[in-house]
Amino acid sequence: MLLAALTAACAAVPKPLPVPVPVPTPAPSPRPVPAPPPPSDWRDAKQTPGTWRWLVTGGNSQAAFGQPGSPVATLTCEQLTRTILLARAGDAASAEPMTVRTTFGLRPLSSDPAAGKPGWITTRLGPRDPLLDQMAFSRGRFTLEVAGLPALYLPSWPEVSRVIEDCR
Repeated sequence: MLLAALTAACAAVPKPLPVPVPVPTPAPSPRPVPAPPPPSDWRDAKQTPGTWRWLVTGGNSQAAFGQPGSPVATLTCEQLTRTILLARAGDAASAEPMTVRTTFGLRPLSSDPAAGKPGWITTRLGPRDPLLDQMAFSRGRFTLEVAGLPALYLPSWPEVSRVIEDCR
């Protein structure tokens, strides 16, 4: 018995098993936030950033919409021809379909590459075209849409009416 006790006393104490080091798991990357769906009604869409400014340029009355120094849309009364040029920033080598949407409805148009200057998509309207009054009296806003470019949601402020009246 004594021998068994001595043998047991001489036995090595078992070392504790090493504790496994936890391996950090990378946090899952956040999922991209999906873009909000387009509004079901164009009147609920966010207005294009900017303001209308009325000015006289080259003897012509003009309303320009956008940030100071970089308009995205213009409405110009050409005094010599008594026509109104509706334009938006963009490039087109040929005639592009355009649409103006107001609370009165929508009107398809076609751009006239000869009417505008480079960097602009332009269409001509007569000063008595009913679309002009529809733009001026649309309930708060109208859109200017060109295929392949984001729609412009423009407020119908007095500068629009001023250009129209200057051409009549």
